[in-house]
Amino acid sequence: MSNPVFDNNAIFRDPKKSRQQPQRGRQQGAVLQDSAVTAAPYDAAALNQMYQSPSATTAQTGRMTYDDVIMKTGGLLTIVVVMAALTWFVVPEESRMGVAIIGALVGFVLGMVNSFKKSPSPALILAYAAAEGVFLGGISWYFEVAFDLPGLVTQAVLATMATFAACLVLFRSGKVRVTPKFTRWLLVSMVGYLVFSLVNVLLMVFNVGGDGAFGPLRSGALGVIVGLFAVGLAAAMLILDFDSIKRGVEQGVPAKFAWTAAFGLVVTLVWMYLEFLRLIAILRGSN
Repeated sequence: MSNPVFDNNAIFRDPKKSRQQPQRGRQQGAVLQDSAVTAAPYDAAALNQMYQSPSATTAQTGRMTYDDVIMKTGGLLTIVVVMAALTWFVVPEESRMGVAIIGALVGFVLGMVNSFKKSPSPALILAYAAAEGVFLGGISWYFEVAFDLPGLVTQAVLATMATFAACLVLFRSGKVRVTPKFTRWLLVSMVGYLVFSLVNVLLMVFNVGGDGAFGPLRSGALGVIVGLFAVGLAAAMLILDFDSIKRGVEQGVPAKFAWTAAFGLVVTLVWMYLEFLRLIAILRGSN
């Protein structure tokens, strides 16, 4: 199981789609070889000019690159941060949680739509980032101000950034690899975590087991253990996201799917940030 954003798109999900590439490459190579027989040879000046020319850009190749994904991910995260700041500092205090709930609902709908679209829509992905920013701005304010935990948001942001960097370094170094066993473990763990979270929400709704701010199953020592487990799941999901992006770049997928890759990373990072926010709040005694 991988991020649904990548898992629902065959371009990132199925590496066997490129099996026909070598055959096409041989056919194209034969055509080029035949053409080379009749073409005039390049002189030394032309060859030198070709060698010194800059590398082809994405616009010239039409293929997704790591730079594409980085730039688009950075742009989406910028929108999230800006909208979160506007929600925190501009929206009246009494309206922030209401606006945050609306942002969460809109973000959920747009997230589902973008996850199942076969071709990415930059406008919808940008709208998702804006909606998530509104939600995160409101919920972050609630955690830090309502629970009287100054610096909580900064701690959660730094923890998310550090975990992202650590996962990227481990993936690039090859010390952590995506294997069938790894994927099966994540699938079972994700299903178990979702069931656990659903049970916790139901207990909160029916006021069973206590009145903890995060539910009876997310309080105290158990809450810390579950929080650490959830952060670990989010980190594992990041590893799968990196693997999906790497596969997409190596297979030469169209450049437009850099939007899909960036969207998938933002989805995982938002989840990780929320888990860190809750975990650190529990550790600091808000519950």
